[in-house]
Amino acid sequence: MTQNSRAIGRRDLIKLASVGAVGLASRPLWKPQPAAAAVLPNSPSAALKKLMAGNQRFVQHQPIYPDQTAARLKEVAQAQSPFATVLTCADSRVPVEILFDQGIGDIFDVRVAGNIATPAVIGSIEYAVELLGTPVLMVLGHERCGAVTAAVQNEPLPGDISAFVDAILPALKGVNTESGDAVDNAVAANVAYQIEQLQRSALIKARVRSGKLKVVGGRYDLDTGTVTMLA
Repeated sequence: MTQNSRAIGRRDLIKLASVGAVGLASRPLWKPQPAAAAVLPNSPSAALKKLMAGNQRFVQHQPIYPDQTAARLKEVAQAQSPFATVLTCADSRVPVEILFDQGIGDIFDVRVAGNIATPAVIGSIEYAVELLGTPVLMVLGHERCGAVTAAVQNEPLPGDISAFVDAILPALKGVNTESGDAVDNAVAANVAYQIEQLQRSALIKARVRSGKLKVVGGRYDLDTGTVTMLA
């Protein structure tokens, strides 16, 4: 083979490789493309519907992973407009953005053991609903909550662990006399009690009265991933 023919061969190979690369680039990748940023809900009811629709996607293993792109990261770098505030437990099995199938800047997430409404927590939530204008606030308890279990057992605890137990105990009056599982009943009772504490806030109360905020309670099932609304 002459030097010229070898050069031509190399050029042909390069050309074929380039054509192949273009062909591959034009084909859709197996990985689904990230969803575009969602439109913000224009009412508390719409915000709650968006939140619960995300949970249904999660439960059905059909997440769309919204607002998780590099573009979204830049979009919210200087300001945030979350459509929901969620007060939930610090339990590692209750990752709010995942179980509601939301992304960066979508949920103002306040997490503390036992989803308790302490002064600092209330202040954080007041910031979200008053200054950021989130239209829905959910207090989310969960199945087999360790903090609630500790309150039901009400035994001595080391360090400052008893602090969150003390914040749950007032919710448990009469719970053990109810039918069903004592801890599960206590989880629901604690959600209702913490909502009562939040609604003592003048800022939260005013937002609710104006129709700009809806406060709801929920229970997360660790076994199924389902969020159930509590009355």
